[in-house]
Amino acid sequence: MSLPRWVLALAAVAAAGLACAQTQAPDVARARKEGTLTLYTSMQLVDSRPLTEAFEKKHGIKVNLWRASGENVAQRVITEARGGRFEADVIETDGAQMEILHREKRLVPLRVPAMNDIPAEIIPAHRDYAPTRLSLYVLAFNTQRVPAAEAPRTYADLLDPKWAGRFAVEADDVAWFAAVARAMGEDKGLAYFGKLAAMKPQIRKGHTLMAELVAAGDVDLALDAHVQGVARLKEKGAPIDWRPLDPAFGQPSSVGIARQAPHPHAAALFAEFILSREGQEIIKARNRVPSSRAVDSPLNKFSYRLIDPAIMLDHWDRFSRLWSDLFLGGKPVAKE
Repeated sequence: MSLPRWVLALAAVAAAGLACAQTQAPDVARARKEGTLTLYTSMQLVDSRPLTEAFEKKHGIKVNLWRASGENVAQRVITEARGGRFEADVIETDGAQMEILHREKRLVPLRVPAMNDIPAEIIPAHRDYAPTRLSLYVLAFNTQRVPAAEAPRTYADLLDPKWAGRFAVEADDVAWFAAVARAMGEDKGLAYFGKLAAMKPQIRKGHTLMAELVAAGDVDLALDAHVQGVARLKEKGAPIDWRPLDPAFGQPSSVGIARQAPHPHAAALFAEFILSREGQEIIKARNRVPSSRAVDSPLNKFSYRLIDPAIMLDHWDRFSRLWSDLFLGGKPVAKE
């Protein structure tokens, strides 16, 4: 039995009201009056400069940029705050480091309207930050050595004896391993990876290198390639393609506004910009995977989940030991 139209209309109004209550458009006039902001990011300068330059041109607000590794970005924000210094306005870095800043109470809730175009399931419940770009894990295969019809479609397919020694795994992908194993049911998942390790995969360091090796035919498959790296090679005509295996996972980089930001209105305007269609198109143009549904990207049109940052923050020691025992012969793992 269908509901009356007036009931549906009321429900739509209520939903719209809830969305509005969760977001607030930045005050552009106040942001421009502040005139400047400071961005701490782990994004490479070749990727961040087009974003900051477009923002400066649009709003006349100068962006002072400081770049370092994600770990150093989070460390600096926390150290400065403990010393009573508040220099950062906006932080954009990997998900685990953003979660550290959330736990340290160094972020304020993010409520910009562009968040409405980010899939709700990849925004943390506390809403202190939102994903800007994604690294999604996919299976890559050499199309000359492995026709698409024969390439594995499931994790179970990789256990076929014909793939023994023919696929690569990235040496430090502990978080991906833990996420997939837990999604399978941890005991079942660990048993699966035990069988996978018995297939003697090649262990390679670096997702870019691994994709290049597949394209060159040095290895037939890569189990945990980054989709954007594979897509770049494919665009250049290399004999490589990709497909997601279910459950598929990704790592986000996210944006948040610093608590006690010196330029809070400019910070909110920049966060809105990087999450908006305009900012996300710039991210896409840099061969990165945008997080927003407002941007049409073939690289995220499949079901995926984000890796729980708690794996890196709370369960690293256990899962890194398991990974090392399975794939590295007990050697230490470099933390991502």
